[in-house]
Amino acid sequence: MKKKNKFLLGLASLTLVAALVGCGTKEDSKDSQDKAINENKIVVGVTSGPHEQITEIVAKVAKENGLEVELKTFSDYVLPNTSLAEGDLDVNSYQHKPFLDAFNKDHKTDLVPVGKTILNPMGLYSEKYKSFDEIPDGATFGLPNDPTNGARALFVLQEAGIIKLKEGADLTASIRDVEENKKNFKFIELEAAQIPKQLSEVDVAAINTNFALDAGINPKKDSILLESTDSPYVNYIAVRAENEDDPTIKKFVEAYQSDEVRKFIEEEFKGSVIPGW
Repeated sequence: MKKKNKFLLGLASLTLVAALVGCGTKEDSKDSQDKAINENKIVVGVTSGPHEQITEIVAKVAKENGLEVELKTFSDYVLPNTSLAEGDLDVNSYQHKPFLDAFNKDHKTDLVPVGKTILNPMGLYSEKYKSFDEIPDGATFGLPNDPTNGARALFVLQEAGIIKLKEGADLTASIRDVEENKKNFKFIELEAAQIPKQLSEVDVAAINTNFALDAGINPKKDSILLESTDSPYVNYIAVRAENEDDPTIKKFVEAYQSDEVRKFIEEEFKGSVIPGW
């Protein structure tokens, strides 16, 4: 009798383990399904402002091609990526690759870029000179004091042939990496958001588009030099790595990079936002 009880107890234990394993499998399957891409509808995360406005037009183009786009708008730069990684979004559109790379490294995620969107070009501005050629030797140059935007300003200058950075200088380059300085600029590091207010105190300065617009400065009209679309800071559509080649994602990218969307960007933002594809 005791042997029979032990046998039944063991059988019950095995049944319980099998049930638990079965539950885990169903949960894993559910997670997988949650992260799968619906071929008729996708959920897209954007930040408020230009990204939201543009993606609303993308949604109209996509709908004409049989793809429904649901927009979710965020007010910060972290949640659109965490939501994408966790499967609450299928796609997001708001960031450049340096930011995406840093996020993946810091959060151990595997999000990948699948298509270029827009560039919010960094511009060089001056209240004293109307063209870059007028700026004298030894002029003062204001640039952002944070690593990301400071490096970006230096790469704009390098692209224009004004400075040369040391070989191997990456997207965290600083003024210490300047190897050649054709105009002998005297670099002054300033807080990025305050540069528009301090523009009169320097000969020329680099200003991010969002801060320029907030100050009533139009990048296309008022800049004396504007970052090109070859910039590494062009924005991207991002997805989870397993969905990189998904046909529905490709359909969304095609809708974004359509002539209709390009026309909207050019007419609506008049050069303050540039199509990056």
